[in-house]
Amino acid sequence: MAPKYYWKGYLKLSLVTCPVAMTPATSESEKVRFHTLNKETGNRIVSRYIDSVTGKPVKDENEAKGYARGENDYVILTEDDLDAVALDTVKTIDIDKFVPADSIEWIYLEKPHYLMPDDAVGNEAFAVIRDAMKADKVFGVSKLVIGRRERAVVLEPRGEGIVLWTLRFGDEVRPEENYFEQIDEHADPDLIPLVQKLIKQKTARWSPDMVSDPIQTSLLKLIDEKKKALKPKKTATGKAAESAPKSNVVSIMDALRKSVEADLKGRKAG
Repeated sequence: MAPKYYWKGYLKLSLVTCPVAMTPATSESEKVRFHTLNKETGNRIVSRYIDSVTGKPVKDENEAKGYARGENDYVILTEDDLDAVALDTVKTIDIDKFVPADSIEWIYLEKPHYLMPDDAVGNEAFAVIRDAMKADKVFGVSKLVIGRRERAVVLEPRGEGIVLWTLRFGDEVRPEENYFEQIDEHADPDLIPLVQKLIKQKTARWSPDMVSDPIQTSLLKLIDEKKKALKPKKTATGKAAESAPKSNVVSIMDALRKSVEADLKGRKAG
């Protein structure tokens, strides 16, 4: 099945231009989604825009954007008004500067999108821009209008394509110093080797299975049972009370040693 593109336009660097297409690199379409129903009839509940004064439904063609300038006083903007102020970045990703690939802090990266050529004629121009960035280990910086909002973006060469990341604005990022500056505890150097040993025993190659969603799996299982018209098995509503620890003081050294030993025993048993 051919991919569905979220956006189409042009990638531009100085006089080099090529048509490109973009699609989100992540998706939540596989997640379980629910409709809101009327429990008595089993019918879906639909939402409608209602005029707050007349109480009557509003037709689609009568909907408009309103900017509040006072109480119950709005400046009305139609779709034509909004289209009239469209920026060049609605259809063009114009790379105006480059930055070292390792200079952008992770916290500013928001959402990834796959960017690819949209025309065989533009393949060469796309490849030149991609490979030049890859050779110099830089990311391209640009702007793009997404959802009527101009966003700062960076372009990362990856494989045969380019990953376009939308960026968070500076005022959206909280300084980590505000939260970490009170942490002044220094680790006991005798504990570090034990933690390193535990880390080594638990180290494995990354796999997407490491971040599977157990709730999603349980929901799918429950839905499947419902579809088969089977009564779901009743489960206990509470857990057996756990005995309280004898003391709130925990020996980190003992806990680490027990963790290492338990992990070793588990590996031997497996």
